[in-house]
Amino acid sequence: MKKFVNREAEIQFLETQFSKEGSSFVVIYGRRRVGKTALIKEFIKDKKAIYFLATEEIESQNINNFKILVAKFFNNSLLEKAQNIMWDEIFEFIANNVKNEKLVIVIDEFQYLCKVNPSFASILQKIWDEKLKGKNIFFIVCGSLVNMMEQHVLNYSSPLYGRRTGQIKLKPLKFKYLKEFFPQSTEDELIWLYAILGGVPRYLEVFNYKGDIYEAIRENMLNRQSFLYEEPLFLLEREIQDIGTYFSLIKSISLGNHKLQQIAQTLSVPQTRLTKYINTLIDLDILRRDTPVTEEYPEKSKKGLYFINDNFLNFWFKFVYPFKEQLELDNVEFVLENIKKRIITEHISFVYEDICKEYVWELSQKGELHLKISKIGKWWDKNNEIDIVGIDTTTGSLLYGECKYTNSKVDIDLFYSLKQKASKVNAKNKAEEYYIIFSKSGFTERFLSFAEEIENLILITFPERTIFNF
Repeated sequence: MKKFVNREAEIQFLETQFSKEGSSFVVIYGRRRVGKTALIKEFIKDKKAIYFLATEEIESQNINNFKILVAKFFNNSLLEKAQNIMWDEIFEFIANNVKNEKLVIVIDEFQYLCKVNPSFASILQKIWDEKLKGKNIFFIVCGSLVNMMEQHVLNYSSPLYGRRTGQIKLKPLKFKYLKEFFPQSTEDELIWLYAILGGVPRYLEVFNYKGDIYEAIRENMLNRQSFLYEEPLFLLEREIQDIGTYFSLIKSISLGNHKLQQIAQTLSVPQTRLTKYINTLIDLDILRRDTPVTEEYPEKSKKGLYFINDNFLNFWFKFVYPFKEQLELDNVEFVLENIKKRIITEHISFVYEDICKEYVWELSQKGELHLKISKIGKWWDKNNEIDIVGIDTTTGSLLYGECKYTNSKVDIDLFYSLKQKASKVNAKNKAEEYYIIFSKSGFTERFLSFAEEIENLILITFPERTIFNF
């Protein structure tokens, strides 16, 4: 069942654009399955709208399909019967027939039109400038192939550059919204589901979960007939050429190689050869480059590490892709046992850090911390690593945090270890320092008693969200 979850900010943005006098031109883009079409349909459900879904057919067929759609919308049989009509003639008809009520025009899968006719962006630019601009029209173009959308719509060199009045790059949902897809699941189960699927609505919709996570992995990810079994292959082959190199690169990162030098060594190629591939994957939101949060110029930092920017892809490349040969031979149990041995220490615990970081950000935004965090991330040097460091750039105050996804209660030694690592952090204008520790299984009585005497320490049992010493 399709669900429309969250997206309040995006809907509000579209409503604001819609309410403006005259014309508006908004671009909506993002990776496949992220919910772009659902967002648009939710927005136009109570509006006068023409929604056109482009296809990979030849251009004349797309023109004909659009013509019929417009003719039926305006109930005009002459337009419907018209032969050899062009894009500009259809849009001129629309412009001439727009009344007082604002009309929304949507072209979804816009990139297909650019694919079959590389000049389509120029054609649309002329149509916008000469026929639509200034009319009572809200024009939306939407696309999934991120690099093509940026090339044809958003880049400075694009004919459409400067025409848009706004854009939305739609991102996956955050952890806090998973409950709406799995209302019967416990908070801990939701952590696992988020670690495996991420926040892409389509994956959350198709994942059949009945309370046994390993059985669900078997059915939904290791089954060769399942939707998710080859989804990354489908996702990436639509965006990039030379898919083998990209797959090898992503697999290397999923297995713990985060430095460019390490990745190059595992692939036996010079580092310089990887730059093009890595930049492409960053542009597609598949990879991200992280630096210690205290770096003043992160783009110039030599401490950059590369991570997969999607929990589902990370899980798939870590636990499914390397064992495709076994799965093709129906040796599912072997693969499942490997997942059971490694998933907590190599996957869940890292996603748990990201979820805790998201929760810290929420607490700060609600004004429930002693500082107002404006930057948050990880910190590391050659010998130390801190899971969470939040910076109040106005006051110079810092928050240091550790996250422990274990079955044992956390004791006081973790606090001393965190303080020791925090002393190594070299931050600009360092002022007040605070500490926050997350634990899946809670804290020892000794630690809880100790924490009561420390004003700048917060302990949180998470995901239960039991907060001590607040």
